[in-house]
Order: sequence, then structure tokens, then C-alpha cells
Amino acid sequence: MTIASLIYHRKHDKLIPMSPRTTPAPAKPDALDEMIAEFTQANPDFPGLLQAAERRRALLHTLAEQRKRRNLSQTKIAAAMNTSQPTLARLETTAADTKLSTIERFANALGYSIEYHLVPTKTSRRRAGVVVEQG
Repeated sequence: MTIASLIYHRKHDKLIPMSPRTTPAPAKPDALDEMIAEFTQANPDFPGLLQAAERRRALLHTLAEQRKRRNLSQTKIAAAMNTSQPTLARLETTAADTKLSTIERFANALGYSIEYHLVPTKTSRRRAGVVVEQG
């Protein structure tokens, strides 16, 4: 995924990567473009950090969608997580840097577990998307 497509997704609140064919034509840089460029200049690892944040956000979005598909209330899931409904609502709707333990509790409350796979950085395809196995 290119920085341009990440910027596009961030601006337009998209959660899945765009194929190179659908990348929008470059527009005049705005404040977000400038901020990302500034952060990248200060920290060359910033684009990778942005991608990781987008993957976490996609995972949280997927968990929220699973909750809705099962017609489970935020109150019920929050209780199963030992948290409050407003906390779960923020978790589902914000781009906060959520702790892994919180994501695991959310998944567990829905009957899922989170699996991790360590892949060497140089060979990683950085699959964007979240795999949900139906059981």
C-alpha cells in the first residue's frame, strides 16, 4: 500500500486498501498531507507505523461489524469485557492506539480469539484486511 492510498483512506475514513488502479489522482496537498510528510521526514518509519495503525483500526471495525451482525448490544459486550458501554463505543468509533489486551477481550466477548503470526519484515506482504473464520 502506498502512502498516497493511506492518506486517501485516512482522509476518507476507509478501512481497506485501494488497488493501484483505483488510487485517486494526486490532489493539491492539504494539512493532513503536510503533517504526514513532516512526520515521515522526522521519522522514516512513520509510514509503517501508519500502516500498523490502519490494520488495528480495520480489526476493531471488523469486530464492531461482527457484534452488529449478531444483534448484540454494546452494553452486553461491554459487560462481558468488564468495561462500560461508552468505552466500547469509543473503541468501535475512534482511531485510538488500543491495547492488544483490550482487542483480545473484545474478540473473546464475541466468541473469537486473535491469532498472531510473526513474519520477517523483508518478506511480509502486509496483508491489509482482517480474516474472520466462521465456526
